[in-house]
Amino acid sequence: MTGDADSTSYGAEQVAGLLGLTLAQLRGYVRAGVIEPERGERGVLRFSFQDLVFLRVVKGLATSRVPPRRVTLALRRLRQQLPDGSPLSRVRLAAEGSQVVVRERDRIWSPESGQYWFDFERWRPGAEPVPLGPRGSDETSEPVVELTASADGWYALGCEIEEGDPAEARAAYRRALAIDPKHADAHVNLGCLEHEAGHLREAERHYRAALAVRPDDATAAFDLGVALEDLGRLAEARAAYEQALAASPECADAHYNLARVCDRLADPAAAIRHLKAYRKLVQR
Repeated sequence: MTGDADSTSYGAEQVAGLLGLTLAQLRGYVRAGVIEPERGERGVLRFSFQDLVFLRVVKGLATSRVPPRRVTLALRRLRQQLPDGSPLSRVRLAAEGSQVVVRERDRIWSPESGQYWFDFERWRPGAEPVPLGPRGSDETSEPVVELTASADGWYALGCEIEEGDPAEARAAYRRALAIDPKHADAHVNLGCLEHEAGHLREAERHYRAALAVRPDDATAAFDLGVALEDLGRLAEARAAYEQALAASPECADAHYNLARVCDRLADPAAAIRHLKAYRKLVQR
């Protein structure tokens, strides 16, 4: 397994565990043609990272107000409307009421009926109206665009797989940040993974990016303090821990680390003060 999100290979049991599916559900999706994984040695199913993302979307549709059978039917009809060889995982899906719809750059359409829907969320006064009518009636209509999960979707996926596969979680967080460079949570989690990998300056960059978006993020400030302390930049680490305490005065770990840093900076009074605060908090 590599760090390239597009070349990842997951087994059926691993995918089922990551997404909270049963093996029967997963194999049902394969039989229905919802997903077409590769076949490894002896015909063993191997799923790509993009398959994993797509199945997460499908699972979300199945747990929304869309009946499971309708999800399967919509996906089967969608497959018939895509160019030969084009995978369903390259389509952006969403639930609208009790239906599955495809979202394109400037329109929404139903794979069941082929009808376009007006996208009220995108409409603004003066904008071009979204065309209505059967899909395919306009020969110049744009092709279905590649699936682009939301930043929150990539972040959530990263959280799900982080414990079992930190390399691919790192890739998911990077994709979240490619969509939304100001996604503070993705910066914090990616910073933690970079920190654990020993990439301290990269971790620092992500923690500072998170704090630029959310200056009162106690977790980002605390983690920044740890990274700076590991880098030997004690005065900056002290400032970061103090920022964490300003956001969360009862953060016992920040008091403890500050006590240690202040002692190393030859400020015994501050070290004692923070050590007392730490002991008071942990003895509650």
